[in-house]
Amino acid sequence: MKPAFNVRQQSEIFIGPLADILSGVLPEGRVVVVSDSTIDRLYHSVLAQYDTVLIGLGESVKTMQTVEMIYRRFIELGVDRSTFVLAVGGGIVTDVAGFAASTYMRGVKFGFVSTTLLGQVDASVGGKNGVNVDGYKNMAGTFTQPQFVICDPALLRTLPEREFRAGLAEVVKAAIIADADLFGRIERTTFEALRTDTDLLSDAVSAAIRVKSDIVERDERESGDRRKLNLGHTLAHAIEKASNRMNHGEAVAVGTALIAGAAVKLGALTQADCDRIVNVLTALGFDLTPPVEVKRLLKEVGKDKKNEDGMLRIVLPVGIGDCEVRPMTMDAFAALF
Repeated sequence: MKPAFNVRQQSEIFIGPLADILSGVLPEGRVVVVSDSTIDRLYHSVLAQYDTVLIGLGESVKTMQTVEMIYRRFIELGVDRSTFVLAVGGGIVTDVAGFAASTYMRGVKFGFVSTTLLGQVDASVGGKNGVNVDGYKNMAGTFTQPQFVICDPALLRTLPEREFRAGLAEVVKAAIIADADLFGRIERTTFEALRTDTDLLSDAVSAAIRVKSDIVERDERESGDRRKLNLGHTLAHAIEKASNRMNHGEAVAVGTALIAGAAVKLGALTQADCDRIVNVLTALGFDLTPPVEVKRLLKEVGKDKKNEDGMLRIVLPVGIGDCEVRPMTMDAFAALF
């Protein structure tokens, strides 16, 4: 099967049935799997033939301690530079396993089978791997491309509704950044249709990956265009730091709605386009009320790793399918709220 996308001639992205793709992309030789207990339960028959390292569940395991545990298991299992690491799971598994693989013995080759919508359209694509430090998102990490990423929309059938919805926030984000047609298609469909129609979902996954892979192609290390992928994330990361009531996708939806409102105040976005963004997120079932006061969120924004020389790089939607990155002081940003 041919890859749907090839990121920087280093990372092939496949969209289709796992059973048809995996054996054709795994290299000869030994494979060790990194996964979690949920995936092991659901897909044990696929993973049983490999030595497997299981990590815990949830954002709280995305830490250096987990990476150290993986290193120790790798040493026990005799993993060396000729071993291939296959991460099977959602964004947390791929982030942590990608970081462990790209730093163990100064780097072993790895690939991903992405099992969540959030992972397929965002976390697993683009070569960013990392862990949180003291609750600050992705403070330690690498830019290392996986050899391949397999996105099988059929795997998303087992996702709980809340997890599926979380992934849709990143699909909407991709549409706002660079695909007005995708945005229009999401406006014309429903949450239920996306949940049940594999073709419709494959189309959305493919379009969102195209937006991300095009941007990563131009800017792998986030010095320019790649910053656009942080649309809604400045406030989303603050929400995740200040409260545990929302998962990543829910926080991104709130952050995106807030930043759309701020863009209107700045005269960068029309009220009509802001309303379209808010309406599409609401129609997909997101609660767009921040779980804590905005004042508290702004305090966290000041500590974000994306600050440079005391300036924030704020991603503003300037239309449906178009964004710009604007340097802003913390005071100027706070004044918008």
